[in-house]
Formats: sequence, structure tokens, C-alpha cells
Amino acid sequence: QVRMVASGGGLVQTGGSLTLSCKISGRSIDSYVMGWYRQSSGTEHEFVAGIVPEGLTLYTDSVKGRFTISRDNPKNTIYLQMNDIQPEDAAMYRCNFRSRPLPWGWGTQVTVVP
Repeated sequence: QVRMVASGGGLVQTGGSLTLSCKISGRSIDSYVMGWYRQSSGTEHEFVAGIVPEGLTLYTDSVKGRFTISRDNPKNTIYLQMNDIQPEDAAMYRCNFRSRPLPWGWGTQVTVVP
């Protein structure tokens, strides 16, 4: 059984920073494109950032230049460095496999305060 557990969220001031982690167990991420997604109340999951096995990255326009996705294959973990966090970044953040996504795992909440 594959488990995806995100952590690192919390309360942050506008303009602040957070680093999210997502530990995957039950399947090696080595050959997979991985992604970070976020879900605000009452909305569908929104793609935030993706990273291919070789390290190339892709971002949704609203986070370009502020967020950085990375991966540590031996640790089976992906990360999301969030800088200059804005109120619109507030959401539940989860990771998933970019193609053939699995049922959503454990997310981590990012709450932004003035």
C-alpha cells in the first residue's frame, strides 16, 4: 500500500517562508514525476509544482519565482520550499504522482496571516 504523508505546514505571516516535505512509502519515486498540489476549502486540487526524475521542474504561474520543488530519491521524499508566501497560498498541500495519481494522502495545512 502506497502512503504519502505531507508535513511542514503551519501558520505563517504574509511574506514568510515554509518548507514542506512529503514522504512516500510503499513505492519508489525514482522513476516517477512527482507533484505538489493544494486544495482550498470547497475547491478541487490545484497543481502547484512538479519535478521529473532527472530534476527538471514545472510550476504554476502564481508560484513561479517564489516556490521551489526538489526531491531526494534515496529518502523517497519530495520538498516544497515556499518563499514570500501570500494569502492566496493558504490551502491544504498534498503530494502525488503526476501521472496516474493515487488517492490523496495526508496533507499539511498552510495558513497565512497578515
